[in-house]
Amino acid sequence: MLSFIKWTCRIINVAIILALLVLHFFIKDSSFESSLWFYVFPLPVIIVVILCLSVFAFNFRKYNLKLASVLMLLWLGRSFRVNFFSEEKDSDLEVVFWNASRENDFNNAIDINGGVPDVLVLTESIDLDFEELKETYFYKAKRELRVFSKFPIIIKQDTTSNFKTSIVNFETASVNFYAVDVSGSTDVPRFWEIGFLDKIIKKEENTVVLGDFNVPYESILLKQIKENYVHFFSRKGNGFRETWFLGMPLLSLDQIWVSRDLEIIKSEKVSTSKSDHSMIKTIIRK
Repeated sequence: MLSFIKWTCRIINVAIILALLVLHFFIKDSSFESSLWFYVFPLPVIIVVILCLSVFAFNFRKYNLKLASVLMLLWLGRSFRVNFFSEEKDSDLEVVFWNASRENDFNNAIDINGGVPDVLVLTESIDLDFEELKETYFYKAKRELRVFSKFPIIIKQDTTSNFKTSIVNFETASVNFYAVDVSGSTDVPRFWEIGFLDKIIKKEENTVVLGDFNVPYESILLKQIKENYVHFFSRKGNGFRETWFLGMPLLSLDQIWVSRDLEIIKSEKVSTSKSDHSMIKTIIRK
């Protein structure tokens, strides 16, 4: 009887691990159903699951521990960055994005950033008095996006999908921007909403794409953006790339993408208890 229980536990252990690895490395979010599991089980969570399963794996325990170690090294290699920053110039442009979690505003963002950046995009931000924005130009989008800049803002397009994904295409400081806020509804397939972005955001020079994509960096849905733009943190960040949840490096939902003709000088991620999303920022040079 004991032998039967041991073999049953081993089979369950192997089946769960194989399912999670196939999901993460091969299937990913290729379908609506798989995406629901893919987003719930990022690589750090899979490592924790494997370690927990090792308690019941009996003679397979050592294999679980070895696999968890290999996956940990893989995760660190993919997500942890060490870069040297270039010397900044007065003409460089500081760009900041933050999902304010419906409880914060412009002033909270400025406090966390340590000053007013050249360009600031907020989503899920509460409204505030225009008198508080004397140092900036301001645009309030149709939905939850807010754009602030030290320079005049030219709005080229403000559009929303049928499922509440928002894109604001604007120009400021002689740079073209796409601010995005992808719908986070669990009943809305992400490939619909990222497909909506792909129809609007094409390969362009002198362009920055930033916002809450609500899909992680590893998503296969970001193929077009990855081909056309450079990820800010992968190129010039230090530390873990992931921006969610509550400072824990689980998913990189918040992203800044920069066209290849612009130079990324420095990129940062600022974790804060005021939101479940980290603030992200980059300094670019034209």
